[in-house]
Amino acid sequence: MTVEPRDLAATPLLQEALERLRLEGAIFFRSELTEPFAFESTPSALADLLHPGATRVILFHIVARGTCWVAGDDGERHWAEPGDVIVLPYGDHHVIGGASPASCVPIIDLVAPLPWRDLPAIRHGGGGEQVDLVCGYLVSDDQLFDPALRVFPSAFVVRLPDGAASGWVKASVTYAATEHVPSNASPSAVSTRLPELVLIEVLRHHLASAPAADHGWLAALHDPVLAPALALLHGDPARRWTVAELAAEVAVSRSGLDERFRQVLGRSPIRYLTEWRMHLAEELLDTTDLGVVPIARRVGYESEEAFSRAFKRAHGDAPGRWRARDRGARSSGAGTPEPTTTREQQ
Repeated sequence: MTVEPRDLAATPLLQEALERLRLEGAIFFRSELTEPFAFESTPSALADLLHPGATRVILFHIVARGTCWVAGDDGERHWAEPGDVIVLPYGDHHVIGGASPASCVPIIDLVAPLPWRDLPAIRHGGGGEQVDLVCGYLVSDDQLFDPALRVFPSAFVVRLPDGAASGWVKASVTYAATEHVPSNASPSAVSTRLPELVLIEVLRHHLASAPAADHGWLAALHDPVLAPALALLHGDPARRWTVAELAAEVAVSRSGLDERFRQVLGRSPIRYLTEWRMHLAEELLDTTDLGVVPIARRVGYESEEAFSRAFKRAHGDAPGRWRARDRGARSSGAGTPEPTTTREQQ
């Protein structure tokens, strides 16, 4: 019997995650490559230069012409053809190459130093058949792009079906082919909105056909024990949950629930809850004018002191100072900073 892949994008938690996804970024360079060629890149190493304050970036490449492959540190090659989108959701180290063998060079040797006034073009290769890429970056502190959860593979390729989404891909290619395209510092709505539209639709399409997994958030969403537990935690983060109460709600033993969380998600139920609360708190601080005390209560803390301690452990700064620094950076045009995170161990 053939088992059809389940549409992970249709699960309520993922629908909610995609709908509330907040992204920042812009198409930022194009690559004009000729066979043979190969280059390596670690986008997150340039995160702060591309988007001041960021510690990692989401990178994608739209193949406008020719055929190429991408490989992460596992060495597996994923091939891409015109219209395909290569996605590096965590900005991990990767190599992009063509059909012919070639010596690999660091991408930093192929581009002018940042910042860029106009969209730069990388020109590299041996003069053979041409491969053109349009490349974009996005920044997000959403849980979907938390390297610890690994919702997505480190590198994957998606071909979008005909329709609005593939139209956005074509529009991105056309836009990037024009002269004097604004850079990553541009306030242009077109230069920032197109990458968001492309990435969200690419993620939807990938999740609709993603294979089954044994570990990570996607596996948890279809786990008979974890899926209802996650729905409860996400649905009522302010509740004073204990592992025993959560286990009773999903009709499993306390030890069984704790073991399943650690096995699939690599963390205890309470640690997962704390991380989810901190993500919600960051979002409320960033997008509302609510005071620290109301935000603390919304995410399950009865006292400002307890909330502030937990937030500082997670984000390296107290809530009020984090908000002031975040808004100060945005008002100066530096982008939204993403603090270094130290996870609370529970």
